[in-house]
Amino acid sequence: MTGCTGGPGTPRGGTSQTGTTPSFQPGAEGVGDPYFPGYGNGGYDVSSYHLRVRYDPATDRLTGDATITATATEDLSRFNLDLTGLTVTSVRVDGVDAEEEHDDAELIITPADGLVRGAEFTVDVGYEGVPSPVTSPDLGVGGFIATDDGGIALGQPESASTWFPVNDHPVDKATYDIEITVPEGLTALSNGVPGGNRTADGWTTWRWSERTPMASYLTTVVIGDYRVTTGTHAGKPLVTAIAASLPEGGGAEASIARTGEIADFLATRFGPYPFEAYGGVVVAEEEIRYALETQSRPVYGPTFFRSGPNDWVVAHELAHQWFGNSVSIQRWSDLWLNEGFASYAEWLWEEHDGGNTAQRNFETEYARTDWSSPTLDPGRAGLFGRAVYKRGALTVHALRLAMGDDVFFRFLRTWTAEKRDGNVTTADLITVAERVSGRPLRPLFDAWLSGTTPPAIPGG
Repeated sequence: MTGCTGGPGTPRGGTSQTGTTPSFQPGAEGVGDPYFPGYGNGGYDVSSYHLRVRYDPATDRLTGDATITATATEDLSRFNLDLTGLTVTSVRVDGVDAEEEHDDAELIITPADGLVRGAEFTVDVGYEGVPSPVTSPDLGVGGFIATDDGGIALGQPESASTWFPVNDHPVDKATYDIEITVPEGLTALSNGVPGGNRTADGWTTWRWSERTPMASYLTTVVIGDYRVTTGTHAGKPLVTAIAASLPEGGGAEASIARTGEIADFLATRFGPYPFEAYGGVVVAEEEIRYALETQSRPVYGPTFFRSGPNDWVVAHELAHQWFGNSVSIQRWSDLWLNEGFASYAEWLWEEHDGGNTAQRNFETEYARTDWSSPTLDPGRAGLFGRAVYKRGALTVHALRLAMGDDVFFRFLRTWTAEKRDGNVTTADLITVAERVSGRPLRPLFDAWLSGTTPPAIPGG
């Protein structure tokens, strides 16, 4: 395209890549997810983020510069990014100053020239402020949390927009280069392959790179005083870290030390590990009462290890690297595709490690299940409920009983291979399951995911 200078909305060139005259319109404020209509934005697809942030725990102040590379999917007069609680200091599109309006969680950007469908463009956003988490009455707290010695960016279904401008929905996965500058002596951990660190003038910059497309809620930053262990596993970097305030030699260390072993076992069931690095981070903050499958490097709250080693939570979060991270949901009402399979992985690992069989866990969970709560489309308030996790695992095992082991595990490997790096729905899963098994399975899925009475156990 040849460029011209004009007022906001003036096209960069006279025709679109299809040869038609462009009709410029604003991009949608949200991707239209039924549960979270305002999450994400329409009109473009991000391919990469390059984030450069500096955080000072003494003042809780963050300054950042984000370079976002994207492709317009329609003729855009303007577009939105999600950014919460921070002040924008500059915006440039393809190196030219752009108009911006920051309305609550929406950063509205009007470039000097309209963006023609199919054109790649870059956005540079400078921003600063004191980041804060977001709170939902039915989903709890997520996002950037200041700690005694640093900060943690973590949460589902949203957290990214509290520390960088983003298209904040799983349908727009992208690669990430992340640089985090913190006071010398502190560690700054993030996703992917470590790029080393450099110290100058009392500050240390830590670099991380996630080259496999990642959903925005799977990004993380963990800053503070940590015991870091680095090495390799299966030829890939393995980085684990435990908050220095947690006891050495405790349950946390024993558990995440098995990360490579557990990942290798899961690979025998799910197919090759899908990312370029392994790891895990255990934080000390009591307000983190959950673990999250942040890509390639899950983050675990301290509560899981209070009574000693806890391998099941490691198996759960590592299983998500296949189910949820590599193969991601298209809409949040299908979250069981992540949680049901990860919960089932707990049973697979327990059986492999000498504990209860998957069948025994299935029988126990079947007997205690409240069948009035659906697994598929559980409602926003039920998104992280037992039906999504445990009834989801029951559905997976019922599918195994119906298919037989050979076909079932072939189906799992087919699913993760064919849908790798993509976004999926429950309908997609049923289509692949029926093709691999050669039999109709929709009635089984309907009964186990959404039925209101105990379903018949296949083969029972």
